[in-house]
Amino acid sequence: MEVIILAAGKGTRMSSNKPKVLHTIAGKPMVEHVLDSVLALGPSKVHVVIGYGSDEIYSFFEKTQSGQEIFWALQEEQLGTAHAVQQASSAIDADVKDNQVLILYGDVPLIQPDTLRKLLSGANDKNISLITLTTNNNKGLGRILRNESGQVTGIIEERDADKAQREITEVNSGIMAIPAVRLKSWLDRVKNTNKQSEYYLTDVVGLAVADGYEVNTVTTADTLEVQGVNDKAQLALMERHYQMKNNNKLLEQGVTMSDPGRVDVRGTLNCGKDVIIDVNVIFEGAVNLGDNVTIAPNVIIKNSTIAEGSNILAGSIIEDSKIGRETNIGPYARVRPGTIIKNKAKVGNFVEIKKSTLGEGTKANHLAYIGDAEIGDNCNIGAGTIFCNYDGADKHKTILGDNVFIGSNSVLVAPIKLSDNAFVAAGSTVNVDVPEENLAVGRAKQRNVSGWKRPVKKTGE
Repeated sequence: MEVIILAAGKGTRMSSNKPKVLHTIAGKPMVEHVLDSVLALGPSKVHVVIGYGSDEIYSFFEKTQSGQEIFWALQEEQLGTAHAVQQASSAIDADVKDNQVLILYGDVPLIQPDTLRKLLSGANDKNISLITLTTNNNKGLGRILRNESGQVTGIIEERDADKAQREITEVNSGIMAIPAVRLKSWLDRVKNTNKQSEYYLTDVVGLAVADGYEVNTVTTADTLEVQGVNDKAQLALMERHYQMKNNNKLLEQGVTMSDPGRVDVRGTLNCGKDVIIDVNVIFEGAVNLGDNVTIAPNVIIKNSTIAEGSNILAGSIIEDSKIGRETNIGPYARVRPGTIIKNKAKVGNFVEIKKSTLGEGTKANHLAYIGDAEIGDNCNIGAGTIFCNYDGADKHKTILGDNVFIGSNSVLVAPIKLSDNAFVAAGSTVNVDVPEENLAVGRAKQRNVSGWKRPVKKTGE
């Protein structure tokens, strides 16, 4: 089985310079959703027809991690869907016995592998197979024509349909499987004698019937699974549909959501038991939540693991990090990539951590920046503490042993090491290593000026 994905359209109604198929659903370009569904079927070849924004689409596929080789075809002029498929047809292996060509669209992002498997299960070298949909909302869609015996005889586009045909509620999804051995010959016979003067792929159905082929149909119950995206309103509709389907699965698995309509998963989310997720939470990339994890409102978590019993408080951002058991993060904490926070630690409000390790039981309760640090167990990072890790050219590391206490408003200038049980007095700047059980005081000597007069504004100013 080979696949052709049509991705050449500009998408004028999207009002964007970006190629239509690169607009995203759940943080992923629509065409990538299609590619993911295709790869689940194990195709022998994947062909992508590009046109508008071809360089941008080509560059995107180069960056994907699928490993699937893509066979490219360029549709320089948009002359219709049959014309688009024709651009890829010369690369199809027509001599391979029983080879089927599955035709999909880069702007139909929610098509599911199971639906495609059903379509292909009925496809053979004596028929073509279609996915159809029965809907009263049939505006703009091609109508399925059947004879008195219920057999499909063709597809008529709405602009070319008469009044009676426009009343037909069974419509074409555009997705079909065609025997490779006949694809090119049928495409060569398609004419553009219609109101749009385009070469319709749907005309292949009538040609197949005329040649004695049967038409097998598969119907999907999910209207939006085969919905194409033509404007930003449809894009938003598909986004919410995708998210609700995803979140309903999480609810079935036992996750508690205050409002499933206000949780977005833009990647994969794996949850343990008794996980609670509040509103306006976004998950990106691969996220894993252990048992009894609680996520408060307005949190963003990306490519991170949060172990059981931890609480992520409101407004926090966690990215590419590992959070241990029974740990509290936030509110309004920022945990940047490369951070490891061990069990029972605490990162409080307005604390930023980057590429650092916090040991078990360590606390940074508020208003601190910790960068490129290795911090032991049961340390205390006082309010206003800054780890100075950057000298303007290079990053340097700060190492704290166990039970180190950093007083408020301190500055640790890396590279530096504070050994076990070291203590830094509040308001100190420390740029020399502190031995075990030593007190570091790095303040300027205080001077009190007697008789000092407070400045007074001049009259009239």
